[in-house]
Amino acid sequence: MKTVLITGANRGIGLEFARQYAGDGWRVQACTRNPDSVALKQLALQFQGHVQVYALDVADHAQIEKLSHDLSAEKIDVLINNAGVYPASRGDSFHQIDYAAWAYAFEVNTMAPLKMADAFYHQIARSDTKKIVTITSKMASISDNTSGGSYVYRSSKSAVNSVIKSLSIDLESKGVIVALLHPGWVRTEMGGPNALISAEKSVTGMRQVIADLIHTDSGKFFAYDGQIISW
Repeated sequence: MKTVLITGANRGIGLEFARQYAGDGWRVQACTRNPDSVALKQLALQFQGHVQVYALDVADHAQIEKLSHDLSAEKIDVLINNAGVYPASRGDSFHQIDYAAWAYAFEVNTMAPLKMADAFYHQIARSDTKKIVTITSKMASISDNTSGGSYVYRSSKSAVNSVIKSLSIDLESKGVIVALLHPGWVRTEMGGPNALISAEKSVTGMRQVIADLIHTDSGKFFAYDGQIISW
């Protein structure tokens, strides 16, 4: 049985990843700051034996290291760095930057994915699949930025793109495939009710991209439908 570890698994895209992988018979290690999430508890009941819930704040490196220690004997086929933050717009526009929120966004959106890869590297490397996927955003694309603003979110996601590109090179000789995924504009709490696609459609597409990833794809930036996104 294959195993996937998902951060930010208590709602939205992360919860949908957990639901779909569990439904296909995977073992799901669902990590969240809120392990008392009703939706996640219901999912664990629905797929008994397939979903394990772990408390994890990805901004806390000590928690990451502890969880890795607790799961040291595991084989993790796919790590999905899904946890992320999108600061309020009032603190993310010119003249109104919330610099504390900016620093926190970098902790969660940029630093945490690398820390997760570092902490869980051995569990990933001993699996058969050996894949690390980080959920980013098309808003990270510098060439696609025609509207300005969103300084905090854009920069934290552009930075994680750079981080993951470097990671793909560093892990190439180890046989680990590393990729970035844009989920689309998804109807979640973060994406809002006017977003274009459902979490189910987004995750179904991203799971197909993940399944199809081969070594020559490592370091690439994909949309949920498999299209390559310009840096």
